[in-house]
Amino acid sequence: MMPTELQDAFDAYERALATDDVAALDDAFAPGDDTLRGDRDGLLVGHDAISAFRAARGGITPRVLDRVESRRLADDCWLIVATSRYEGGGTGLQTQVWQRAYGRWRITAAHVTGRTPSFDTSVWRTVGDPLYQGAFDGPLLGLRVAVKDLFAVRGYRIGAGNPTWLRGAAREREHAPAVLDLLKAGASVRGLARTDELAYSIAGANPHYGTPANGAVPGALPGGSSSGPATAVATGQADVGLASDTAGSIRVPASYQGLWGLRTTHGLVPRQGMVPLAPSFDTVGWLTRDGTTLDAVATWCLEDDAPPLPARRAVPVEVLRLVDPATREAVETWAGGAVDEVEVGPLDEWFEAFRVVQAAEAWRAHGEWVTAHPEAVGPGARERFAIASDVTATEEAVARGEVERLAETIRAIVDDAVLVLPTTPGPAPARTASAAELDRVRATTLRMTALAGIGGLPALSVPALRVGSAPVGVCLVGPRGSDLSLVRHALGGLT
Repeated sequence: MMPTELQDAFDAYERALATDDVAALDDAFAPGDDTLRGDRDGLLVGHDAISAFRAARGGITPRVLDRVESRRLADDCWLIVATSRYEGGGTGLQTQVWQRAYGRWRITAAHVTGRTPSFDTSVWRTVGDPLYQGAFDGPLLGLRVAVKDLFAVRGYRIGAGNPTWLRGAAREREHAPAVLDLLKAGASVRGLARTDELAYSIAGANPHYGTPANGAVPGALPGGSSSGPATAVATGQADVGLASDTAGSIRVPASYQGLWGLRTTHGLVPRQGMVPLAPSFDTVGWLTRDGTTLDAVATWCLEDDAPPLPARRAVPVEVLRLVDPATREAVETWAGGAVDEVEVGPLDEWFEAFRVVQAAEAWRAHGEWVTAHPEAVGPGARERFAIASDVTATEEAVARGEVERLAETIRAIVDDAVLVLPTTPGPAPARTASAAELDRVRATTLRMTALAGIGGLPALSVPALRVGSAPVGVCLVGPRGSDLSLVRHALGGLT
């Protein structure tokens, strides 16, 4: 029999769960850095991390306890294991270690196994086993592909991360070339994976369908706009993410979730059958858990005549000044003095030129639809489209002139040296990060990703760094058409 005070504490905890009483739940867990909580998304260490997760969770699915077992482990230390049944069907299990200190019983370690979902609707729009079978022979045989919900898959509508868009879309008559290419090589389409609304974000949060888990950092944002494919790959639900990258939508989630991510040379992979955002910068690419898989995909999908890379490697000093101090230290330690420094000029100029042209093109692509459906778009995308609607023809023309000038600058640099830089300013932000902090991260990130975007250059993010316990990518940027060379260079010993 449990001690009466422990039974009371356990019952109070269950009531707090049922009512989502965050303050009471926080108080039920022991303070300090040693408290643990684990679930299918990973392990949280420390009371503060657990509290931050709980604040963003938004309550649990209604359930009732089915069976409770308790065992005394030591004086003032008990193990409680309970099973539960959910109102909508299914069962779960929770395991807790309770310890008594200073006259109070509190949880010092917990593990939660929720009911098994049919599929995670924050990651997938629709999924099959497979959704589309690929060829029964080929170099990509057996690989499962998560297709970002911007690409045409025959018989399905494109959702573009927005339910109103999905309702108004027609079923696609043909696969997008990027989808068909993978099917011909033996890969199969596992399903259609979520994207940020109209791909106009790099955080990975979607106000309509929820935010996919970060497969590497519990409680952190997944990175967008290719958040669905990235999480599907990082969590083992797919082997390849077919995605797009305009301002970092492959590179950012690759960095945040410890993946390999290739943004291809602009125009190298056909974009037919893909919903555009800003055609001057939109590219197709892939996300994988390892470099060997990415090499197999890129070798099949790209021409195998990539030019050799320059022998020299260089990091933009302006980027090093911009990133978080811990990231800068990790890059410098990883490089070991073997990377030269190069100047690319004020990053504010790169960002502003990119931002204005992207905004003008995004408004041309979707302004009519956004105007006709003003309440259909979430607050983040709505704000960006509102800003985009104000870009004048003169402002766009000036920005395009800057883009052309800067493109010549960056192409000349990568003809002489492969650029090496952190993919993102730091690890993935927490889901509970303030709006001001997310705006800061977004602005800093775009100043870094604009280098490859403006140049139309291939950019490969490799999971080479750890900042604390979180991954941060190292991004290689090479000359146009050097995509395969970048992948093989990284496979040859970058990490």
